[in-house]
Amino acid sequence: MQVIRSLSEFPELSRAVVTSGTFDGVHIGHQKILQRLIQIAQQTNGQSVVITYWPHPRLVLHPETQNLHLLSTIEERIEQLAVFGIDYLLIIPFTREFASLDSEQFITDILIKTIHTKKLVIGYDHRFGRNRMGSFEYLRQHAPELGFEVEEIPRQDIDHMAVSSTKIRVALENGEVKIANTYLGRSYSLRGTVVKGKQLGRTLGYPTANLDVSDQHKLIPKQGIYTVKVKIQQQVWGGMLSIGTNPTVGGTQQTIEVNIFDFEGDLYGQEITLLFVDRIRDEENYASLEELISQLHRDKETALHTLNHGL
Repeated sequence: MQVIRSLSEFPELSRAVVTSGTFDGVHIGHQKILQRLIQIAQQTNGQSVVITYWPHPRLVLHPETQNLHLLSTIEERIEQLAVFGIDYLLIIPFTREFASLDSEQFITDILIKTIHTKKLVIGYDHRFGRNRMGSFEYLRQHAPELGFEVEEIPRQDIDHMAVSSTKIRVALENGEVKIANTYLGRSYSLRGTVVKGKQLGRTLGYPTANLDVSDQHKLIPKQGIYTVKVKIQQQVWGGMLSIGTNPTVGGTQQTIEVNIFDFEGDLYGQEITLLFVDRIRDEENYASLEELISQLHRDKETALHTLNHGL
């Protein structure tokens, strides 16, 4: 997949089959659109093109929502889209100036002049241009004069589980990672750099890697204890994760700490990825370290059972 971040650098294509959207999380609804896009491109000997936007439009148009948490960073979105075998990914910098383009300008300047679109594939409620005035009905009515075909993916094909990025965010904020994973069609992931913590875990017999997630808009699931898989370079390990403040030892700041099963080695400064499998329990404040250690034993047994039985 060729990633292009400037309209001026986009190549001239002969039979571009195009879709566009924010694609936050690239969930199973998005995947229906992408699969159809690829299918049409293959049938017509064309080139598949995905247009997406960064930053997320809501962060630009509604700066008061700076606490908006996203399912994927732009780097993660690129990786998630690449899985589908797309030919070209155009990332348009989303600015207020770009948002001011009306639907006719968007069609003329981007779809026609830049990409030379031959077919546009859109979701059932997709809108574009200033104030989202562009619609499937507008495109369908003007298709002959625009010079490209338009196909809308029916609602029942995309929305058969009422899936949306917003619903996935809510599920994760509630700790319902299995529901989120079902909607995503894969495990929700959290990527970060291992940094030094207070090293309390090793004194309890459960050494942890402390994760620093640099992207402030990346959604971190609800505080609690989770079963996870940990991707380190190209290897995957099992583990249990704590998101919380460690109240039993007087903690006040939220940390993300993962105990990686059967792993030995120095991870400081390395980037690792957490793949959420299931939630074990809420974070609790125990009366003693002994009670905490006993609970950690039980948590590990739960995590291992989940990992070993594919639950």
